[in-house]
Amino acid sequence: MDRKDFRELVNNGLLILDGATGTELAKRGMPAGVCPELWSIENPDAVRDLQAKYLDAGSDIIYTPTFGGNRCKLEEFGLGSRLHEINSSLAKISKESAGKRLVFGDIAPTGRFVEPFGDMKFDEAVAVYREQAEALLDGGVDGFVIETMMDIQEARAALIAVRELCSLPVMVSMTYEKHGRTLNGTDPLSALVTLQSLGADAVGCNCSTGPADMIKIIREIKQYARVPLLAKPNAGMPRLQDGATVFDMDASEFASFTQEFIEAGVNLLGGCCGTTPGHIARTADSGRWHKTRTSAGAGASILSSSRSSVVIGKGNPFTVIGERINPTGKKALQAELREGKLGMVQEFAMEQQVKGAAILDVNMGLSGIDEKEMMLKSVSLLSRVNDLPLCIDSTSPEIVEAALRLYPGRAIVNSISAEKERIEKTLPIAAKYGAMFILLPLDDDGIPATVEGRKDVVRRVMGKAERHGYTADDIVVDGLVMTVSSDSGAGLAVLELVEWCTRDIGVNTVCGLSNVSFGLPGREWVNSAFLAMLMSRGLTMAIANPGSETLMNMVYSCDALASKDKNLSRFVARFSGQQDTSAAKVADLPPEKLVFESVLRGWDDRITGNIKKALDAGIEPKRLVDEYLIPAITLVGDKYEKKEYFLPQLIMSADTMRKGFSVLEPLLAKKEGAEKSAKIVIATVKGDIHDIGKNIVALMLRNYGFDVLDLGKDVPAETIINSAVEVGADIVALSALMTTTMTEMRTVVNYAKERGVKVKFMVGGAVVDRNYADELGAGYSRDAMEAVKLAMKLAGK
Repeated sequence: MDRKDFRELVNNGLLILDGATGTELAKRGMPAGVCPELWSIENPDAVRDLQAKYLDAGSDIIYTPTFGGNRCKLEEFGLGSRLHEINSSLAKISKESAGKRLVFGDIAPTGRFVEPFGDMKFDEAVAVYREQAEALLDGGVDGFVIETMMDIQEARAALIAVRELCSLPVMVSMTYEKHGRTLNGTDPLSALVTLQSLGADAVGCNCSTGPADMIKIIREIKQYARVPLLAKPNAGMPRLQDGATVFDMDASEFASFTQEFIEAGVNLLGGCCGTTPGHIARTADSGRWHKTRTSAGAGASILSSSRSSVVIGKGNPFTVIGERINPTGKKALQAELREGKLGMVQEFAMEQQVKGAAILDVNMGLSGIDEKEMMLKSVSLLSRVNDLPLCIDSTSPEIVEAALRLYPGRAIVNSISAEKERIEKTLPIAAKYGAMFILLPLDDDGIPATVEGRKDVVRRVMGKAERHGYTADDIVVDGLVMTVSSDSGAGLAVLELVEWCTRDIGVNTVCGLSNVSFGLPGREWVNSAFLAMLMSRGLTMAIANPGSETLMNMVYSCDALASKDKNLSRFVARFSGQQDTSAAKVADLPPEKLVFESVLRGWDDRITGNIKKALDAGIEPKRLVDEYLIPAITLVGDKYEKKEYFLPQLIMSADTMRKGFSVLEPLLAKKEGAEKSAKIVIATVKGDIHDIGKNIVALMLRNYGFDVLDLGKDVPAETIINSAVEVGADIVALSALMTTTMTEMRTVVNYAKERGVKVKFMVGGAVVDRNYADELGAGYSRDAMEAVKLAMKLAGK
């Protein structure tokens, strides 16, 4: 099946997917703690029986039982060398079961975070997924599903791996927490924009929530979807009943949501944890082949970062691309870049976001530096600390590709013209990674002398771009402003071009405003007046300095008058003083407040220098800790709990805190005597092979100064308690993700009592709640930040 066939099949009506695999195989004898993929090969009849029941229930597509079939997961069981055998064999078993129906190769998380959010290099992740995809392809799969992804960058790596390998259809499914974002903070719209632009054939969500919450997600993103949407909700929430796992939604209740899913815009529907062939049968009876809403998002121009998206043009607010991350004419930035530092890049990003920029232009064109290296460092940093989408600004195709490959969102490329190298090299690169691009109306002969000449270039480039799958919504034409001081008609030419783009060909437009006033006095007034004229002709974007109050006031005023500001909310917020200016320029702050800002903003490369400056200014070490470090990290925790910060910012700030405290700790020890660090033994309990959440908690505890021994996952009670005794632990932290394994927590607690080991316990995990923790006599935390606070309380800090 090719991608076109898949789209035609989906367009015929609702497709039914399968349901849960792991919980169903457990019912067929799979014990806890084993490698599910190896058990499936050794027990093929159990797999065939389950798949036959899903097919009988009405599944049009079944997944291979290869959720943990990547090298990272298999190596945990010593099975890395059998990767190809395991994946290809399970694909073949599934194909035999499916007959004429479809089998999609199941690809899932590695258990590690991928750069720029983690330590796994991006291309290493791509290689891991390519290896698994090759094996599944050899097994004869009809397509691929990348599912249960909580890290958008890992999802991108898997999708790129498959896309670089073959042209089979690929579905990508993220998993969202109760607050509507992934663990890393990605919202559903940003994920959709990123993944559909990168080449996913269907996008959606699975696991974590039941049908009601998932319908809200589908409804939210449908208007922007260019591809079919899929949903595989859980059968409600799991709970323990008489020692067994029970989900609270039966087949009838589960299937009752089918029509609502169809109305919301879903195109493929199945089930995740707790669903059975019975759930799928009732769902198929309720919605099989019902006509679904086709994808409606072809008329939207959208960019995304890992945590936000920006819709451009067509009645939306005017978009300002912040121009300041560009070394041209900025001596201080040039000096810092030549030292390999990015402090000013981060500061400019923060300032421009506060001042009203919606996108950040990133240009590293400077002699004496490695432009590619600094571009990648900037993209990596800004992806972690900044919410705004990026504009990749480089003339080098190699640098553009490196930046787009790493960037965990949908970027815009600045720029592509009709010049041979841009058309032949940069355009295919932009298309491969799904980026929008700025079209510069010039060719190898230079800038056309007339407006008609520029129009001709625009037509030629758009024609070439169409062959790479681009539409007018993916392109932004640059007016190519020249200075009026040397050509008084330069402004009129741009006005005509912008109006033509808006009214005749329906494409967004952008201008770099500063050129028009070059060489003139009162440049800010000229720029602002020209912007108002351009906006009246349909200009949708400008590359400008959002720090220009006159210019930004013009933007907000024009949006209000053009009915692009719903209820005038943005205008009122700006002119009534309600806009947040908390990230204003910090260069003039005293050193002790810079220590606070360093932790709050995650400036790990500045914290040491700022602390030394504060010490030189006579600030006592204890005061720095009590009045600046601790309040800053407390505020970070509050922002995390309010979902103003997400996991990347939390980890960066905690790491900055750790670095700062390591500078002050020897000084505090000299004055007051060293305070003993509380020791914590942490583990995922026996039978449970999930450890992402536990790893995050361990990292956060270390960054807050605890001495942590991480025993890993699937750890027996005896090993946990013996280790606690051996190291003299103050606290034992236990994690479990499954109701079938959370009972092992009681085993650990009881074993400690039998041994007479006096240690405090704290527990957490997706299925654990406060009531269960109370039964154990343990502390409970629902996430990493709560775990830190709980550990501090238990340790008497």
